[in-house]
Amino acid sequence: MNEIKNKKIYTRVDFDWNEDTQQYEPGYEEFYNYNGPMAYLVANPNPPEQSSVPSIAIPVGGANTKIPLNVGNIFGGTMGDDVFLDTSKVTTGYFTGGGGTLDNSTIYTMSLADSNEAYYFNVAQTHPLSSSATTQFSVAYGHVGGSGSNTNGGNIEGPSEAIYRQWAGTLLAESEISGGFRISTNEGLDPTNKKLSARDPDIYVLVGKRSLYKDRINKKNWTMVLTGSTSVNTNAGAAPLYLTDDSNTRTAVATVAGPRYNIVSGSDGVPLGNGAADKVYGWFYPNVGAMIFSATELSASIPGTVVGTSMTASFDSVSSGISTNASFASCSGFAPNLDANGNANNALRFVNCLQKDGAYIKLRSEEDQVSVSYFCRAKANVMNFSNNPTFVSGSSNEIRHKNMWGNPTVYISGVGLYGTDGQLVAIGKLSTPLIKNFGSEATIKVKLTY
Repeated sequence: MNEIKNKKIYTRVDFDWNEDTQQYEPGYEEFYNYNGPMAYLVANPNPPEQSSVPSIAIPVGGANTKIPLNVGNIFGGTMGDDVFLDTSKVTTGYFTGGGGTLDNSTIYTMSLADSNEAYYFNVAQTHPLSSSATTQFSVAYGHVGGSGSNTNGGNIEGPSEAIYRQWAGTLLAESEISGGFRISTNEGLDPTNKKLSARDPDIYVLVGKRSLYKDRINKKNWTMVLTGSTSVNTNAGAAPLYLTDDSNTRTAVATVAGPRYNIVSGSDGVPLGNGAADKVYGWFYPNVGAMIFSATELSASIPGTVVGTSMTASFDSVSSGISTNASFASCSGFAPNLDANGNANNALRFVNCLQKDGAYIKLRSEEDQVSVSYFCRAKANVMNFSNNPTFVSGSSNEIRHKNMWGNPTVYISGVGLYGTDGQLVAIGKLSTPLIKNFGSEATIKVKLTY
């Protein structure tokens, strides 16, 4: 048996859509080098102990007769003559019901247990007391040291620290986790706007719902408009902040969580002005439906209330408006409350900046739809008999109708697709039974989309 050296065995390959070639191309790869017998790498479609060739079963006159499909050696890169594979990208509106935009008047927070609200808030598309209220996405606030949440005087890990560590461990490479998110440094962009800080100590997080964004959030086709105030004392309005990704002008950064793009000023994938992209507000990970924002950059544009003011929920069960509880003050800004002796609800600052007049969020989902067409061929010399007991008679099992002797006539009424282990995985019925005998052939195209 031949030995091979340093053969790459791929354990993970992430594909990105190339707008220029209109094809999916490898963007992130994980593999290891294999050294050993060649037999382990040779794909044999017909091992002696069990056939791995997919087959079709065509009910003819009440019986199932299997015909193996000509799938060829799939591992060798060919699908054969009977199978055609096609992958297309389909985008739809992200929000419940297929809507593409959620404006400020339809943004509410969902009710959660107090223990959960210390970590995140769910956002719905209607008042949470409505039967149609459904979580659209979630928001959270994270701080590397736990500020903005209860740390019991620094003796325990606060919820905000848990959020920061969770997302660092999810989105950053192992060698980068300890260094945290470095959004404000604008690494690789215009050096004139680089910050001196080594990392962003706190972040705002927006994460989508997998059932809504499907395979990924569609890049280039999203816009977020945040509005708020420059100060709680003057209530002066800050200019609306339009945000989108820079995938239209920059190549994605390969990460453990898939491709990453910068969140910059602009809309629908088009940066505002020539120099907008030299300031990065956050990182966009379409494959996991997550956006990580630098609290430093957001608060520089929309500071809002002074540090130390507690946050309010975005609704109450009485008036569906802002709570009037005197111990809380509504804040439309991102300057966080860093008190470590209680829950500052900093995540609600993000929600409130989506609720002001002029604010909205527009998203689209993206899904890879795989269509496989199976050409099921019944040639002249096959599929001309049936195992249905009514097809024959007598002890010799002669064909019941003498006019069929020598050239029986049967009808194909449906097609079943079987997997490699012999299990039926799909079945389809013909609108009209198809006549079949030795003087005819039939080709039936079965298309599966998933």
